Amino acid sequence: MRLSDQIAEKLQVLVREQGLQPGDRLPSERQLAVVLGASRPCIREAIQKLASQGLLQSRQGGGTFVLPPPGDAWPQQNLVHPLSSLVHDDPEYRYDVLEARHALEGGTAWHAAMRATQQDKERIRSRFESMVRYQGSGDPDLSARADAEFHLAIAEASHNLVLLQMMRGLFELLRATVTLNRQRMYTMRKTHAQLTAQHQALMDAILDGDAERARDTVWHHLEFVHDSVRTLDEDEARRARSTRLPTISSRP
Repeated sequence: MRLSDQIAEKLQVLVREQGLQPGDRLPSERQLAVVLGASRPCIREAIQKLASQGLLQSRQGGGTFVLPPPGDAWPQQNLVHPLSSLVHDDPEYRYDVLEARHALEGGTAWHAAMRATQQDKERIRSRFESMVRYQGSGDPDLSARADAEFHLAIAEASHNLVLLQMMRGLFELLRATVTLNRQRMYTMRKTHAQLTAQHQALMDAILDGDAERARDTVWHHLEFVHDSVRTLDEDEARRARSTRLPTISSRP
């Protein structure tokens, strides 16, 4: 197999792992070269191959985007779009999303710990390792997508179709809010390390089959995210107020 064909396959795996949906933009060629360990010309050739198959679309000066498979409707568009608009128009809605995640993911973590098959556990572990790998890339968007994929793998392992459909329906919104949160929280190295440790603890609880610990761990994780983002918001508001203070002239 030619190198460009191998990179094209890796690129398709990346799209699946990161949960990229039709209309989503791929990372830049430079970022893909780092993540996939390939040269930019090879990345460019792989993208052209997938574009010729109708899987990707390159727009002049606009980047590369995922195309919907033939006959595939854009998933959950009607549900997610108005909620996503609310989040972007009013950042306070992020906290509503975190509250909803608190209610929903406590259940998915509990049931995943009780019901996860060996295949489910391997998928959760793989998503966790992907998340850590993308965190090392220094790209908050890739890390945020990997974060959301990790939580979705837990929902899949719950084997509760209602919970799973609810998580899938909110997946785009979840990714959007995780991206916002992580981009802000990445400015704090200590916070970054704490997030990784919390995800590790959640995975371990599920792999150990400890439902109560898994539920409590994901609740603690989401409370930590809520408090950290709230602190960042308050600090930012305080700095903004300080810039509006009148300056004191040094002249008599």
